[in-house]
Amino acid sequence: MRPRVLVAGIGNIFLSDDGFGVEVLRELDRAGLPPWVQIADYDIAAAHLAYDLTGGYDTTILLEATPHGSPPGTLSLTSATDTHDLHGDAVVRLLLLLGGDAGRVLVLSCEPACVAGGIGLSAAVRAAVPAAVRVVTELAWGASPELPVKEKTEV
Repeated sequence: MRPRVLVAGIGNIFLSDDGFGVEVLRELDRAGLPPWVQIADYDIAAAHLAYDLTGGYDTTILLEATPHGSPPGTLSLTSATDTHDLHGDAVVRLLLLLGGDAGRVLVLSCEPACVAGGIGLSAAVRAAVPAAVRVVTELAWGASPELPVKEKTEV
C-alpha cells in the first residue's frame, strides 16, 4: 500500500527545542499508526523533503518548532498556505517550483522556549509532545483533532 499520509519532522536536534519534530516522530513510531502513514525525519533537509513530496501524498503533516509569540509549548495547527514559518513555507515554495503536489499540507508547530545550542527539549516543549502525538494520530486516522484550549487551530 502506497502511503497516503506523510508525517515529516523538521528541525535541528542540536538547537534545543528546534528538535521538537524529531522527538514527536520518536513517540509516533510507537503509537501504532495505520499502514497508510509514513513517518520520516528530515532534520534540516527541507530540499530533500520537497523532492520526496513530488511523489504525491494525500496529506502531509510537517512537525516543527516555530515561534509565533505564544507561551512556550503552545501547539498550532495551520494549513501550509497560511503559514509563514521558516521551514514549512520554504518546503511548500520549493515543491511548487518543482511542479509537485503534496495534497493537503498541515503544519503542527510548537512554540519554542529555547533554540540556542544544546541537545534536549525544554520542559514546556517536552510537555507538549504527547498532545502533538495525539493530534497527529487523530489526523492520520482521518479525525479532526481537538486541541486543548491553550492551542490554536487555523486549518
